[in-house]
Amino acid sequence: MSRYQELAEQTEKLILDGVLRPGERLPSVRKACRMHDISPITVTQAYYLLESRGLVEARPKSGYFVRARLGENLPEPDMTHPVGGSTELQVSDFIFQILDSVRDPAVVPLGSSFPSPYLFPLDKLGRYLANAARKFDPLATVTDLPPGNEELRRQLALRYLAQGAQVSPQEIVITSGAMEGLNLCLQAVTQPGDLIAIESPTFYAGLQASERLGLKVIEIPSHPREGVSLSALEDALRHHPVKACLFMLNFANPTGSLVSDDNKKALLELLRRHDVPLIEDDVYAELYFGPQAPLCSKAEDRSGLVMHVCSFSKSLAPGYRIGWVAAGRYARHIQRQKLSLSLATTIPVQIAVADYLKHGGYENHLRHLRNTLAAQEVALVQAVERNFPSGTKLARPQGGYFLWLELPSSIDTLVLHQQALGEGISIAPGPIFSAKREFGHHLRLNFGHPDSERLEAAMATLGQLVNRLL
Repeated sequence: MSRYQELAEQTEKLILDGVLRPGERLPSVRKACRMHDISPITVTQAYYLLESRGLVEARPKSGYFVRARLGENLPEPDMTHPVGGSTELQVSDFIFQILDSVRDPAVVPLGSSFPSPYLFPLDKLGRYLANAARKFDPLATVTDLPPGNEELRRQLALRYLAQGAQVSPQEIVITSGAMEGLNLCLQAVTQPGDLIAIESPTFYAGLQASERLGLKVIEIPSHPREGVSLSALEDALRHHPVKACLFMLNFANPTGSLVSDDNKKALLELLRRHDVPLIEDDVYAELYFGPQAPLCSKAEDRSGLVMHVCSFSKSLAPGYRIGWVAAGRYARHIQRQKLSLSLATTIPVQIAVADYLKHGGYENHLRHLRNTLAAQEVALVQAVERNFPSGTKLARPQGGYFLWLELPSSIDTLVLHQQALGEGISIAPGPIFSAKREFGHHLRLNFGHPDSERLEAAMATLGQLVNRLL
């Protein structure tokens, strides 16, 4: 981490801890130079970074001041209360109807599940891919069959090690994106008719995978900032034959919630006592806004019950379809499932990503990506505050690229979705994130597309549509 980033992180912590309060002036550039023994340009870069995150504001001829936290004028949604009991799923047709709308590049993609592809080093990755194709060893068609390319798995094991988790490369199975990983994990520990626990609301892809495999789900209440309720989960484990839990613990889709490190440890201990595996969909873990990454669940996995599913689609290489599962005690089973399902993930692409991780500057890319997304989150929250009616609620995410909004109860976001499409805007209505199609007055918005003029116009139009539906 560079010196200006260190100063920005230190100052951000002082702001979030309440040591520096809204309206208070930051040390002048000259004073900060003396305090920290750094150059004026370093201080200026740090203050620019804090400004981009919406934490401070520059006042002409006066310096930098702590600004009021964005979103403070909007209350936070409450803990969810899903309708009790297990559910047989019938959601795929409904979800596909909604998702068809995000394919058109002319539509403002507030409802998309993907960040802008222009945020990623695709030209540089392309050079690594071309080099991998030119130097492709024919023997790799056999040696890189599942569990996958050895060097890629070694690089992933090194990244786990940097997060405090000792994960053997032999435990890692390379997959064709995280979705294949989730399907392989579910197949490894369930049979048709089995019951799994999911959080409410939850990412619709998990619902689709569960429906395809003939599974039932029980929805566990969750908080839009703190994530899944441990007390509700414990109650479900005591009273229902739960075969697995499918959760997002870091910057969940759609809510952006983050389960605290302490609660992660408690959750893993709870599952260990009940001998229930955790399938963790962790594709947003690298997209944190704070000074350090959240706790990696594999660092606390003492019994091999965690199947940690991740991919590079949201952090580095959209479209390359490189994912993986750190599968714990289920690694051998998932490797065999992968062989029988799709044989292998494209081998030159595996080689190219491995080379990039070794030589391409992945950490520099991630720092820039996090700063960009943090700034875009600020812009979207500001747009919500300006354009949406009284009674709107939102929770500020600490990473990822989604905002979860609760609108006044009279708003039907399925109707809003249709009206917004007529204006060339997509949104993700709340019912697609529920097995029972709950959250009828909620929606998810994507701030992963850096087009400020287009965003501002779309949010003004969307606000007008919401107000008309009141």
